[in-house]
Amino acid sequence: MIKVGLVDDQKYDLEKLTITLSKEENIEIVFATNNSEEAYALIKEGNIDLLITDIEMPALSGYELADFINSYAMDISVIFVTGHSGYAVHAFELNVLDYIMKPFSKERLLKGINRLQKKNEVVDKAKLVLKNKSEIFFIDKKDIIYIERTGRSTTINTSGGEYTTYQTLNELEEELSGSHFVRSHRGFIINIHYVKNFSLYTKNSYTVHFQGTKKNAIITKMSLDKLQDKFYN
Repeated sequence: MIKVGLVDDQKYDLEKLTITLSKEENIEIVFATNNSEEAYALIKEGNIDLLITDIEMPALSGYELADFINSYAMDISVIFVTGHSGYAVHAFELNVLDYIMKPFSKERLLKGINRLQKKNEVVDKAKLVLKNKSEIFFIDKKDIIYIERTGRSTTINTSGGEYTTYQTLNELEEELSGSHFVRSHRGFIINIHYVKNFSLYTKNSYTVHFQGTKKNAIITKMSLDKLQDKFYN
């Protein structure tokens, strides 16, 4: 059972969400409100698995609600349902589960929620086995911020330090499949959970800025477009 909170300042849109989801056997609506400040107070109680929210609202925006959840590492996923298409890149920075444009169909909404179900069902191996010439390390995958290939060696940047290996990005990418790691560039694999923002680097690429380190990675425009298609379409 997925426990859901709904917030939208538009009465019709909130009713549509409520009616659509109330018919689903595996979904429990914990709250549905037009008031984003009320939603903020209810989110703090930690009784939901998923928040479905509009973005542009009086008082607190959907971004501010998602930022609160992200900043305090609450175990709550977020889906944005909005009439505006210009926010998708910023949604990556908040680890949003899905980005759905209004008007939406029931099928499109359930597709987004299904991502959470699949996420809960997938059990990744918790550790990455990292080999170099003389040692073997066991690294928690959740601690990996990004991986960079330089010359003949590969550096794994984690929240606890750096590790060097001669394993290729292709080998490591295979080990990290099924999780939130993305091959952003021929020389980088990034963990989207740590992404803070993207800034223009060249005409066809962006610099990736992370939480937890001042070091950066690169993502191509094509890879960024694929990310948006994968998570927010």
